[in-house]
Amino acid sequence: MRSQNRHATHRPFPSRAFPGRLAQFFLPLLLVLSTTSPALAAGLLISTDPFGGVLEIEEHSVEVTINNGIAVTEVTQVFRNTENRVVEALYTFPVPHNASVANFSMWIDGEEMVGEVVEKERARRIYDSYKQQRKDPGLLEQKDYKTFEMRIFPIPPGAEQRVQVAYYQELQVDNDWATWVYPLATVTRPGIDSRVHGRFALNLDIRSEIPILELESPSHRDELVVAPHSKYLQQASLEAAGGSLARDVVIAYRLSRPRTGIDLITSNPDGEDGYFLLTLTTGEELKALDRGMDYVFVLDISGSMDEDGKLAQSRGSIGAFLEELGTEDRFEVLTFNVTSETLFSELKPAEGQNLATAQSFLISRRAKGGTTLRPALEMAYGYKDPDRPLNVVLLSDGMTEERERAALLRAIEERPAGTRVFAIGVGNEVNRPLLEQLAEDAGGLAAFLSRGDDAQRNARAFRRKLLRPAASNVEITFEGGSTYDLTPQRLPSLFHGSPLRLYGRYRNAGPVTVRLSADVGGERLEQTAELVLPAEEGDNPEIERMWAWHRVQRLLKKADRTNGRAAVKDEIVRLGEGFSIVTEYTSFLVLENDAEYRRWKLERRNALRLERDRRHQRALRAEIATLQDKARSGLGPVVPKPPEKIARAVPPKFGRQPPARRPSPPSSQPPADEPSRGADFDFGGGAIDPLTALLALGLAGTALRRRRR
Repeated sequence: MRSQNRHATHRPFPSRAFPGRLAQFFLPLLLVLSTTSPALAAGLLISTDPFGGVLEIEEHSVEVTINNGIAVTEVTQVFRNTENRVVEALYTFPVPHNASVANFSMWIDGEEMVGEVVEKERARRIYDSYKQQRKDPGLLEQKDYKTFEMRIFPIPPGAEQRVQVAYYQELQVDNDWATWVYPLATVTRPGIDSRVHGRFALNLDIRSEIPILELESPSHRDELVVAPHSKYLQQASLEAAGGSLARDVVIAYRLSRPRTGIDLITSNPDGEDGYFLLTLTTGEELKALDRGMDYVFVLDISGSMDEDGKLAQSRGSIGAFLEELGTEDRFEVLTFNVTSETLFSELKPAEGQNLATAQSFLISRRAKGGTTLRPALEMAYGYKDPDRPLNVVLLSDGMTEERERAALLRAIEERPAGTRVFAIGVGNEVNRPLLEQLAEDAGGLAAFLSRGDDAQRNARAFRRKLLRPAASNVEITFEGGSTYDLTPQRLPSLFHGSPLRLYGRYRNAGPVTVRLSADVGGERLEQTAELVLPAEEGDNPEIERMWAWHRVQRLLKKADRTNGRAAVKDEIVRLGEGFSIVTEYTSFLVLENDAEYRRWKLERRNALRLERDRRHQRALRAEIATLQDKARSGLGPVVPKPPEKIARAVPPKFGRQPPARRPSPPSSQPPADEPSRGADFDFGGGAIDPLTALLALGLAGTALRRRRR
């Protein structure tokens, strides 16, 4: 079973298509940068005909492969035109947090046509040339930071249309719970029929180098079937006929991380330098700090929070957070739209009547007006006590005025020392890029809550992060391997239960020394670990696209801070075309056949990369099928074995005997129930690794200084 990831190292520290050719296949759309966020029920085909028109979802299937925290989601949908006339339709679909669209396919005359990513202006010129000839090009563009759109025309009377979208996603991990969300709960237009009139099916396969303790669905507890094939490979599925697509599907699994450590997975395709993903996660050995903290909960009550139940969910989330506070903690609640209003005008102990008053205050708030965030943040800073850390917890959809963005970033830079800002996006209509950037610049974290998730569990996880020490000013360097293009270049703070991920490239295979340094409890501490970068590795192709996607996001964020996107455009186009990423400067172009791609001298990069990725996914599913067959072989009636014959004793022979047969050498593949991992750190036989020691020493120093004071 583990042969798929033998180089991964763990260190503690066709449906019928409509007939005929398509004319004016896709209409051009505007494209705006985004880091992707859900906006519509996982892809809907909406009639844009001025006379109306109804398109029903006949089939909706989702195949998900999660490999060490990176999910590949492949959505296949079949729509049917219920009208007795031709209609034009707009296909709109979302992708969730930290996701990159990897493919868009449509079935033309029964054959799948895979799109390619092309520089935006060139893609538009090619599209326009086909449009004038009334031929069949396709142009997919990113509409805004929430949605992708593609227009389809014509769809004949009663015809079916099959489409497929694939996206890659880095899962959010909190308190050792990795969460995959399939956004279904919102639609862009009222009155849209989001029910599946045929079959809805979802299958999810998970591989993890860290043992999986449990798997559940907070949104579909009674509908999800889980098959725990091993500690490192699990499967889940749900299926329904005529199911509603108006509720997010949330699936979460808990990882066992008893000790702090790092994990390394790599991909080294032929003819290229290698890619790697190094993950650093704190362990359960860290004890909670015995100290009170101050919290200011900043709640957005602008008009946009009235949509999709965002305000109600925010109230519930703050209520859950308040219940998790300790008796030594103090808090304040502040609401804002174009003005700001406080509850107590001072910090109050998190106890009895104060908590009840806060709950009543939250219930009385109504969503209305515009959004002006900066004055609210500056007001929250005023609660900073020099002797206590201040945590500003912002709950918002981030739908603030675009002109306020630069001012907001300046306000973050001007926060008092010892103040961290945590941004929590609620619901599916959320400006994720802005909230992420605010939290990142403020030394905090950004989290995003689906309506189908468990608010209480998220509140507990949030509290635990703050009670355990954070490692700040984290630096990871490599000696050997000729590593380069590391992203992010500046690492965020490390919090309990939330892994820190570092992507990069390497030129040379072989041993590499990883050096970690960080500030913990006021002390600068360093540790090293020895890892190996393999010469050949094709089992983790997902990290290649995620490396490129993160590079694009970092380039854009840097450009936004300096108002100079022109300087990064060429590199973004290169990454977009090379790794099939739709950005502000690149688009997906679908042509009728391979001959048309050759005509325009467009390389079939995405088609080749997609086939390689699909081979890996098929191999994983075949591995799961083998485990299923093995499990089934142990079921059913037991066939009794025939009685063994009793052998007579044979006297020993004298003289030279043949040599005893040597036992077969052990398989190079680890058994199915054990991960492929390196040696654990061990200080003189003790059960503590360098990073654990690093964090523990920081804690000890903090405690000693507190006693001296």
